[in-house]
Amino acid sequence: MEKNKLYITDTILRDAHQSQAATRMRLEDMLPACEMLDNIGYWSLECWGGATFDTCMRFLNEDPWVRLRTLREAMPKTRLQMLLRGQNILGYKHYADDVVEEFVRKSIENGIDVIRIFDALNDVRNMETAMKSVKKMQLTHPSAICEAAISYTTSPVHNEEYFVTLAKKLEKMGADTIAVKDMANLLLPMEAYSLIKKLKQEISVPIHLHTHNTTGTGDMVNLMACQAGVDIVDCALSPLANGTSQPATESLVATLKGTDRDTGLDLGKLSDVAEHFRKVAQKLTKEGFLDPKVLSVDTNTLRYQVPGGMLSNLIKQLKEAKHEDLFYEVLAEIPRVRKDFGYPPLVTPTSQIVGTQAVLNVMSGERYKMVSNESKGLLAGQYGQLPGEINEEVRKKAIGDGEIITCRPADLIKPEMEKYRKESAEFAKSEEDVLSYAIFPQVAEKFIRERDKPKVTNEPRVLYVDDCSIN
Repeated sequence: MEKNKLYITDTILRDAHQSQAATRMRLEDMLPACEMLDNIGYWSLECWGGATFDTCMRFLNEDPWVRLRTLREAMPKTRLQMLLRGQNILGYKHYADDVVEEFVRKSIENGIDVIRIFDALNDVRNMETAMKSVKKMQLTHPSAICEAAISYTTSPVHNEEYFVTLAKKLEKMGADTIAVKDMANLLLPMEAYSLIKKLKQEISVPIHLHTHNTTGTGDMVNLMACQAGVDIVDCALSPLANGTSQPATESLVATLKGTDRDTGLDLGKLSDVAEHFRKVAQKLTKEGFLDPKVLSVDTNTLRYQVPGGMLSNLIKQLKEAKHEDLFYEVLAEIPRVRKDFGYPPLVTPTSQIVGTQAVLNVMSGERYKMVSNESKGLLAGQYGQLPGEINEEVRKKAIGDGEIITCRPADLIKPEMEKYRKESAEFAKSEEDVLSYAIFPQVAEKFIRERDKPKVTNEPRVLYVDDCSIN
């Protein structure tokens, strides 16, 4: 890396449209811009992982593996990056180590260079298999980069010392870069300067910052982190930037032009490719996926710590139950549930678990009268170690005298790949198909069986209500 140059990862092909438009950008919307994107000079382009895998099969009738291979072919010069939820892979439960290992292997073989690995609870035990798998793949794919991410949040147990200690653990585990993943724009500018400054003093690998602009502070966060010496930041091209997405790429590039942290990116080239994505944004708006509400500043995020995707999911749940009038009561209940559960960061899957439990508490009129299976699992240690002290009365009410897992949860899961191969033998045509089935069995089987059938082109296109979440 060039000394003092700030490097940019652009999220236009993944988190930007996941954050603003329910992950509904199609491959056909991406391909016309790929040559331009490939010639800009980004550190990486985030284009896969997160909710894209699920959404491709569930809503877009696209094979996520074909999408990845196609993008790799269209952008041979630029690192392609994905988001991986550690032992959760891209799903919502823990998978066996052999499934994680195979998924990492196939992701890199199909074109991924940078794998950003995180765990919702910051339990490094849930990241170790994925990290080891990337390091192993470096023997045959030396361009592969293991990026370990810290899920940033605020609480009585989360402070600067906590995050620096966590970063040191991840560096010892083999991280090539370390990301600070601020999924709800809770990291404020002055705290960003202090944290990045400390990480640069204590950590020898590059530091990568990911934030959003939900609270309206994202540009200032990036600038202060830049002043503190951050190596790479995530931005999004302006047509799908800001609000619940990342701060705009062009704005930061223009701000730093001519300074000692000049990104070296060409504003003219960025403007040309942004013109294409303006048309894509207009299309997503017309289709009903991009709502102007996601662009507004909401400082309540600092109070409730609710990421944009989690917010839309809550609204959907309440609408379906015909209880939209309880929205603000649910928002107020979320921090209370989070405290009872030991202050988990609110990111997939914990954001969905805490949010759903808050809805149940408010709608039933009695806290924890109804407890979701996922809440029970979280309190029982099935997702890993919760960061803070758990309300034992709540845990007792939820799981009674049930066993509490204290080991690495995946240690209790037997190898699964052979089972998935046998179950999918009738319809899976590749190891990638088996992995799709392993993570999303019902969705993948339906998709794969329908995939090669003749396409009917005269049917009206169906629009779906979003059920994907910010990661």
